[in-house]
This record gives sequence, structure tokens and C-alpha cells, in this order.
Amino acid sequence: MTKIQDGGASLRVGVIGCGVMGKNHARVFSELTGVTLVGVADPDVEQVEFVTSRLGCGGFASLDALLDAGIDALTIAAPTQLHTPIALQAIARGVHVLVEKPIAQLVEEGTRIIDAAAKAGVTLMVGHVERFNPAVQSIKEALAGEDILSIQITRVGPFPPRMSDIGVVIDLAVHDIDLIRWFTGSEIAEIQPQTNSIHAAREDIALLQFRTASGVLAHINTNWLTPFKARTVHVATRNKYITGDLITRQVTECFDYKPDGSYSMRHLSVAYAEPLRAELVAFVEAVRSKSAPVVGGADGLASLDIAMRCLGERPASQPKRVAGLRG
Repeated sequence: MTKIQDGGASLRVGVIGCGVMGKNHARVFSELTGVTLVGVADPDVEQVEFVTSRLGCGGFASLDALLDAGIDALTIAAPTQLHTPIALQAIARGVHVLVEKPIAQLVEEGTRIIDAAAKAGVTLMVGHVERFNPAVQSIKEALAGEDILSIQITRVGPFPPRMSDIGVVIDLAVHDIDLIRWFTGSEIAEIQPQTNSIHAAREDIALLQFRTASGVLAHINTNWLTPFKARTVHVATRNKYITGDLITRQVTECFDYKPDGSYSMRHLSVAYAEPLRAELVAFVEAVRSKSAPVVGGADGLASLDIAMRCLGERPASQPKRVAGLRG
């Protein structure tokens, strides 16, 4: 493993999993200054060849082979049930890890990953890429100092053929559980979930209601039944009403309410940036500076815990402040 210091040698990275997300991670890493994409690993030889032929990096059939090539950091974009063994193996070799959400298949497994990373002194980041969406960041900035009353998030679309091991709560709603925690700076205290399986083996529709420890009411509407993708956020505060389209990246703020029902409205500035690129830059910076990542293991674990409770697979527990929850 190459010793990485501020402004020192290039960070040698690898990607395991050559699905849609893994290919994009590899592409972005190959374009970052100060980063060397050593290679990608996947048992699917055709997928590996597809990536290597376009990016000119190495291709490997196994994690062992990729680790033996000498990497400092690894993106885990493999199926969820493989996150834990892959993460533990990489961490045991002293490799920094970015694991795509959810952090693991089970809360107990996520805890093992977090404990192993802490013991090894390596960076562990969870890929909640929506936090890096410029529209989401604009909403977050607009909420600074505001008394949030309610949050409503819609995340719907058609069934993804790639999906087999998880349903909409883990695949989609976990993004918004993380956003609710991040927007409010508060843990989720009460859960009222409604889920159903219409066409898929796992739940493909979910209506989730929450109350945070700070008293904010939140609602998530998610499904794989809608023929088009929609990603919207509505936040009501005592002074504002903010709406955001996370696909078109348009954010609007209503304010200055009058007794006659009139109000003022303005479009908020939204930066132009690729969320995944911003996420990977943040990961690299956290590794180089040895600082806490933007989305740490504790954040990923808390969101997974809430998602599992929505599915009835975790007992209700008292909310607690998580150290990874950053403003």
C-alpha cells in the first residue's frame, strides 16, 4: 500500500462491483487529479473488460487480486449482501473504504464494519450521494436557523430490472431517511410505516411517516410503480416554504406571508456539479487529511436502522444522538 500524505503520492484506488454505480465510480476516479485508478474487480469478465477497455485501468476477477495490486482506498459497489465481507477484508489490509448505501444488509453487520474501521484507523464513508446533490445542498442552506415544522419527500419511478435482493425502502427511502436526519439535525423518534408488494418479491411501495426527536413531522412516498422518475422535497418552516426538484435541480422559496394570503417567492441559487464527483472528492479529501468523512459510518448505520424498523425487522428503540450527524 502506498503511503499517502497531504500533497504526496497519488492515491491508489480500486472499485469492486461493475454495475451501474461501480462503472460511474471508476469513471470519476479515473478523472480526478492526484488519484490513480488501479483497477476494477467483478466476477463478470465482460463487465470488467467493458470498464478496462474504456478507462485503461487494470481488471481483476476477485477482491484479493485487486488488493494485491496495491490500493489505498476502495469503493464497494457490490450487492448489499456482500458489503460486510468485502469491507472487513479491505479494512484488515489497511485500505480506506467507501461503501455504497446501505452500509450493510443488517445493522449488526454495519456495526462490525464501523468497529473494524475504527480499530484499523482507516477512513470509512457511506455513499449517500444525495447529500451532494446541489439542489439538496441549496435546501440545506436555506434551512439554516429555521424552525422546521414538516418535511415531505417523494422518490418514485419504474421498477429497476437490476434489483433483486432489496425493496424500495432500502434502495430508495434510505436516501430520504438520511436527508431527514441531516436537514433536522435530529434523530427519528417515531415511525409509522405502510408497505406493500404489488409486482416485486420485496416491497415496491412504501408510505413512511416519522416524527423526529425535535418534533418535526416527516413523510416519505416511494415506489417502483410510477412510469417516470420523480424526486421532490417540500419543507415547511415557521417562516418559509421550500420546494425542490432533485432531478431538474430547481429550488424555490416562499416567504413573507401576508394576512391577505399573498407572499413573496424566489428561486434559490443551485450550483452546477455532479453529485458523485463531489462525493468522491470529499472521500479523497477525508483520506488525505485524516478527517471525519461527510457521511460517516454512524450516519449510514442510523439510516439503515430506521429503514429496517420500517420493514419490521428491527425493534423500536429510544432515539440517540449520533456522533456522525454533521451540519
